[in-house]
Amino acid sequence: MAYSSQPNPTLNGGPDNEDHDQKNKEKQQIVSLNDRFVARINKVRQLEQENKKLNTKLKMLLEQEHYTGKVDEIVDELSFSLLKQIDSLAQNQRKLQVDLNRSQEGLRQQRMKYEDEIQKKADLENEFVVCKKDLDEGYLKKTSLEQKVAELTEELDFLNRGYQEEIKELQSKIQNATVVLEPDNNRSLDLQSIVQEIKVQYEDMTARSRVEAEQWYKKKLNDMATKAQTNEQDMQNLKKEISDMVRLVQKLNSDLDSLKKKRDNLNAAIEAAKRRGQQAHEETLQEIANLQDALSQAKRDLVRHVREYQDLMNIKLALDIEIATYKKLLDGEEFRQRRPMNYY
Repeated sequence: MAYSSQPNPTLNGGPDNEDHDQKNKEKQQIVSLNDRFVARINKVRQLEQENKKLNTKLKMLLEQEHYTGKVDEIVDELSFSLLKQIDSLAQNQRKLQVDLNRSQEGLRQQRMKYEDEIQKKADLENEFVVCKKDLDEGYLKKTSLEQKVAELTEELDFLNRGYQEEIKELQSKIQNATVVLEPDNNRSLDLQSIVQEIKVQYEDMTARSRVEAEQWYKKKLNDMATKAQTNEQDMQNLKKEISDMVRLVQKLNSDLDSLKKKRDNLNAAIEAAKRRGQQAHEETLQEIANLQDALSQAKRDLVRHVREYQDLMNIKLALDIEIATYKKLLDGEEFRQRRPMNYY
């Protein structure tokens, strides 16, 4: 609705100039009010458009707030999931700790066994040294006895040769005596029998002495050979036991190194699990803090938008009141304009 600012020509022929001036002034005021009313109407339309935009924005914010209203649930769900992960890591840590304790106990037992084997090895080495010393002494005794046997054998051969020479000499003397005493047959027979008896006794004694000496030397040699074989067998057994002990010590060292490596791996796994758990816990706390900050910011934005909406609603209400007032004024002015026209 628009009004012209030109004066109405039908009013120029009125009888009263003051009344005419008054009406012109009122018309000018009405025109001015009409212009202001048009401006107000345009402003109201603009505010209604802005109001629609704000309502749409508020609706979007309310929907967004409805969506972000699940932040607490998401945080709780994430916290529950992270707590489950922390519990799982704690269980794995306890399991690794149990395995580590078991490995340490096994390592302790293996170390004790290793120390026992080392002690046994040292004892065997000492025993080996003693046995080797005894073996060396036995070998020296064997060598000395062999030398004595050789000397006694040479001495026995020398004595045998001496006995043979003495026998030959005695036989020669007996033959000479037989030749000299041959005329007396009875005496010759007696002397020959005596000589023969002495010869037999001497040969028997010589043979018996030689046999006994040979038997004694053979017995000594057999005893020494048996003892040497026994010592050699003991030495072989001792060498075999030492070799077995060396292999066992090497195996124990290998097992010990393997257990140490396993222990180091378990310690590294435990430290890595601790670091991962701590990092996950810190990340969870940081994410929870970020979500809480975002939630607080969203709440502040919502409060601000609600305040803006309330301010706009207040402005709209004031404009509606002002529009209603102008409308009443216009209605009253039109009524007043119709009355003079009907009067004339």
